[in-house]
Amino acid sequence: MYFTRDIEHQLNEALKQFPACLITGSRQSGKSTLLQHSLPNYRYVTLDNPIMRALAVEDPELFLSSYPSPLIIDEIQYAPNLLFYLKMRIDQNRQLRGQFVFTGSQTFQVMKGVSESLAGRIAIFQLYPFCWNEIVAMPGKPPNPLNDFEMGRQVVGGFYPEFFSQPNIDHNLWYSSFLNTYIERDVRNIKSITDLGRFQTFIRLLATRAGQLLNMAELAKECGISQPTVKDWLSILSSTYIIHILQPYHKNHTKRLVKSPKIFFVDTGLLCFLLGVDSAERFFKVSEKGHIFENMVVMEYIKRLSLQSGLSSCYFYRTASGVEVDLLVEAKGKLFAYEIKLAKTLSREMAQPLVLFCKDHQVAGAILLSLHEQTIPLAANIKARHWSLFSTEEI
Repeated sequence: MYFTRDIEHQLNEALKQFPACLITGSRQSGKSTLLQHSLPNYRYVTLDNPIMRALAVEDPELFLSSYPSPLIIDEIQYAPNLLFYLKMRIDQNRQLRGQFVFTGSQTFQVMKGVSESLAGRIAIFQLYPFCWNEIVAMPGKPPNPLNDFEMGRQVVGGFYPEFFSQPNIDHNLWYSSFLNTYIERDVRNIKSITDLGRFQTFIRLLATRAGQLLNMAELAKECGISQPTVKDWLSILSSTYIIHILQPYHKNHTKRLVKSPKIFFVDTGLLCFLLGVDSAERFFKVSEKGHIFENMVVMEYIKRLSLQSGLSSCYFYRTASGVEVDLLVEAKGKLFAYEIKLAKTLSREMAQPLVLFCKDHQVAGAILLSLHEQTIPLAANIKARHWSLFSTEEI
């Protein structure tokens, strides 16, 4: 069963303006299904097929002659040299829009090839697992984000499309298989990692640090690897959309600010699997529940911002004295500040980080996101609202 994706409109508009489009995203995020459903008149080739991959690598001209445009090429990262030949094909008829659409699960190889070969010729999109906006639009009785238990169940279950098309699937088995396949196919293809068991340990250690400041020295010591290796492995996990690295906001030079990033998992289902959280009941009991909830809300904003055409960025804010704001969003030339609380009962003290931040920064909005369903004022120019409510002014 196919579920509508919010990116469809932007993709169709881009195909009217550019010769090519690229959709990057993690494996199983729905890239292939989206394109085959949205572009039924396009030929489709996947380089996951070893025969097709060999042809694309060994004889690019024959490959493109055998599969003329309009063409979808899935997992283009397996044949990065193909991009140079695609550039020549595009330049033969530069005014013809929508000739090629590519997908890639690894941004390392893909983005390097795109920047070198297809600059100015290609529109680039990111496709994440489902966001709540897509979930609530599904037919039947989708989970209600205003229902705390249904929200918790979804956070634990995850947002990958497979869980919605096959609701009876064993989530633990799926995530275990997903991790093993990811490590064997993607990690090996990016970099030669000899100790895959230690890499799995590294991922599990990251899960215990989700939503927290990342201490690379501590992580290296606990995992038994060097700090340069930590940086390499973080880069791999980020480029394959397993984690999102949220950088600190550094635009106030009068304050001593932390420089360490925060780590969030692109999918909370995978995060909960790694933490051993297997039900909504358990989610609300574990000590990590606040960090897991923050992870979900931060990724919801990142997913929605990825659909915007304008430049936008996400950060967090923390001073050396411990003043912290969970999420800052720069969008449409404005700065918005968010504090995230897994709480139904609110107090003015919860808004204090926002109050302190607003004293030193010009913000268009300062909002406490929580489980509280009503939108209420907490302090001057600071309000609280339910985490699932989004303002069109912000996003």
